[in-house]
Amino acid sequence: MSHGISATLALFLVCPTLWAKDHVITQKGRQFSRSKIVIHPGDTIVFKNDDDTPHNVFTTSEVMKFNLGVQKAGTELRHVFSKAGEGEIRCAIHPKMKLNVRVSK
Repeated sequence: MSHGISATLALFLVCPTLWAKDHVITQKGRQFSRSKIVIHPGDTIVFKNDDDTPHNVFTTSEVMKFNLGVQKAGTELRHVFSKAGEGEIRCAIHPKMKLNVRVSK
C-alpha cells in the first residue's frame, strides 16, 4: 500500500468527522419536514424554523439526550450526533411534532 493511501486510511479512522454531513430538517405548519432520518456518527442535523411560531427541539433518549431551547421563527439550530443509536426528537411547544433519528455506523 502506498504512503498516500495509508495516510488517507489512517486519517479516516482517526477523524471520521471529516466526512460528516449536514442534514436540514425544516419546521413548517407545526411539523418536521420528515418523520424519520438515518444519519451517521458525526453528522449534524440543522433544524430550520420556517414556521411563524417558536419551537423547542429536544429528546430524552439516553443515547442522544439534548434540548436546544426555544427556537425563534426564521432561525436555525444545529446538533451534532456523535453516538450510534435511535431516538425520537420532539417539540416541547407542539407535542405532535416527532422526528425519529437513527444514527447508524
